[in-house]
Amino acid sequence: MGIGAADSLFFEPNHPRIIRKEIALRRWPSRLDGFTIALLSDFHYDPYFSIHPIRAAVRLVNELRPDLIALTGDFVSVPWFGDPRKGSSGAEPCAHLLRQMKVPHGMWAVLGNHDVYSNPDHVTDTLQKAGIPVLSNQSVAVEKDGARFWLAGLDDVLGGGTDLAAALHQIPADEATVLMVHEPDYADHVARYPVDLQLSGHSHGGQIKLPLVRPLYLPELAKKYIWGLYKIRELTLYTNAGIGTVEVPVRLNCLPEITLFTLRRSVSN
Repeated sequence: MGIGAADSLFFEPNHPRIIRKEIALRRWPSRLDGFTIALLSDFHYDPYFSIHPIRAAVRLVNELRPDLIALTGDFVSVPWFGDPRKGSSGAEPCAHLLRQMKVPHGMWAVLGNHDVYSNPDHVTDTLQKAGIPVLSNQSVAVEKDGARFWLAGLDDVLGGGTDLAAALHQIPADEATVLMVHEPDYADHVARYPVDLQLSGHSHGGQIKLPLVRPLYLPELAKKYIWGLYKIRELTLYTNAGIGTVEVPVRLNCLPEITLFTLRRSVSN
């Protein structure tokens, strides 16, 4: 019992694992076959606990050398008591660590519910000053070798600012789209739109997982698509287990995660 408790407090939360996924998409441009995206989420920066897996993740991502990095929110945590805006003070040290990751096609972010419930303007400004653009119901074209796909990002769903139509409006109908949105269960709505791949976090993978039962606590809009790869009609969804922790600095049977996607054109095309 004591060994298990120590492992869930000191080992599991501090040692991110790398999960590699090959994803075949029908509309993915053949010239970008093999393009890689590293997905990280839910950092919940604090100077005592989450700082350690964030540092480890930065080192591991630099060793992976992805083409692009996607950060799907919750850079800070809303405090249990007092002014929620104080939670945004973690944005600067978190951004300082994340900016150490190097990538040729950019590091892009969306906000999570903790970011929005603390001080979204401060979190956004801090990330962008660190060279990490925040996509707020926006999309950008990512180009390589004469081909391109679109990276779109949404405001946090629980925060009430999401506008998927605005994020997608400039994207040509026949071009591949990767969407970043913090909450995974929003995929049921996204699947009605021409989006190929949704990248999300929010669930922490359950954070504390006991054998044979669902995680004991799952936040709103992360109760259906808890962790891993899903297919919702034509949409592929991946829910990342996150880097940091919330409420208690413990992970059990749920290591912090870096997901490395290798994207390919579907052979059925």
